[in-house]
Amino acid sequence: MTTALASAESLALVPGAVVLDEVVGSRGPWSAVVRAGDVLTIVDLHGNQAVDTLIYSATDTGVRYDAAVTVTAQRGLFLTTGSVLRACDGSALVTIVGDEVGNHDTVGGACSQESNTLRYGHHTKHQHACVENFLIEGAKWGLGKRDLVSNINFFMNVPVDADGTLGIVDGLSAPGKRLALRAEVDALVLVSNCPQINNPCNGFDPTEVRMIVTREESR
Repeated sequence: MTTALASAESLALVPGAVVLDEVVGSRGPWSAVVRAGDVLTIVDLHGNQAVDTLIYSATDTGVRYDAAVTVTAQRGLFLTTGSVLRACDGSALVTIVGDEVGNHDTVGGACSQESNTLRYGHHTKHQHACVENFLIEGAKWGLGKRDLVSNINFFMNVPVDADGTLGIVDGLSAPGKRLALRAEVDALVLVSNCPQINNPCNGFDPTEVRMIVTREESR
């Protein structure tokens, strides 16, 4: 049985009652509120797919993921099991409680039509990008461009050289690899299933991912 057809119960990294199970189409946006204590498992169905992510407090979207605070608190650039994703006020939004890849990016940012043009040429101006996905999906929650901050890139491989140079290279993930996030507050999770086709972050072939939320049976 392929990962796409496997049961949500078998794919969830943290066991519990399945309260949400959705597939995010290639290049598409997605969002949901993950209740405090619930666990979101993100499944890289086909491998080598970057999942750009923003996280907000669902009760106050002014409290939102802050890359600088998160990196400073954990004394490291990359995310893996045990990493706490923190808000601008230092509070915990979500914690990575399971990770089959071991390295997720905090500094690569989100592609946009403008950055595509700058990096890859004016002929890419028409291409859909992560910033557009965030704006489309964020509008459902009353969010606009001023609410977009530096994002997380789950499954994306962005090594940093000694001189500070960033690279975007082939991902470390593989078909069926998973990541699990436990919500520490009611968290609004906003995702762009990255549509980038001009660098290796998606293997030049954007594919679907699966989002599964589980809740402890006793809750």
